[in-house]
Amino acid sequence: MTTQLRADEIAAASERLTGASPFEVLRWAVDRFHPRLVMATAFGAEGCCILHMLADIQPAVKIINLETGYQFPETLELRERIKDRYGIEVEYIRPDQTVAEYEAEHGGPLHSHHPDQCCYDRKILPLHSAMRRLAPLAWISAIRKDQTADRGRADVIGWDAKFDVVKVNPLLNWTKKEVWAFLVKHDVPYNPLHDRNYPSIGCWPCTRAVETGEDDRAGRWAGKVKKECGLHVIELKDGAGI
Repeated sequence: MTTQLRADEIAAASERLTGASPFEVLRWAVDRFHPRLVMATAFGAEGCCILHMLADIQPAVKIINLETGYQFPETLELRERIKDRYGIEVEYIRPDQTVAEYEAEHGGPLHSHHPDQCCYDRKILPLHSAMRRLAPLAWISAIRKDQTADRGRADVIGWDAKFDVVKVNPLLNWTKKEVWAFLVKHDVPYNPLHDRNYPSIGCWPCTRAVETGEDDRAGRWAGKVKKECGLHVIELKDGAGI
């Protein structure tokens, strides 16, 4: 069945699956939406857990990565390790302009003084374009509710007003400890930067290692109020973010 869900069906599914395992949530999403199901991953620890599960459930699910041109070499190399391990070739979604073209147009990099604009141009717009092309009915994210305030407001199954699709959050109720227990148990490939005090990894100009006692996302856009690129900010029906 690949028709869209009504609001009451989304609410019922979320209530039913809130206590389910991530594997069960993913199985439901695949049964309900594949082949019109997409996963976006930045190859974080959580995303690698989901990739491992999808390799068992349905390895043909479309997986995409927003290749901004600013990703760490270790992140790009992990894509190849995932391909070798699971046979899953994650599709890169790139902005229209290369980094050189983008920085030339703006007189230099924007990430240091206009990070919201940089994220919008090199992540949000390309993702919107990809979602229009792929036309999914649902997309999978790897967020956990304990990561940020916005993510704490999410549901296991919800509606993403930015893309007009169902959003599936199978790891929403997992803890960091559960994520790493799964990675170790199943020998899942992960980004070696995690072993160098990078618990949350984005683009290299806006990501640093965290110090002892800091929040896991303290290394993202350090020194700025910004904690999200915008992909996982919940939108109200009038388009305002919360």
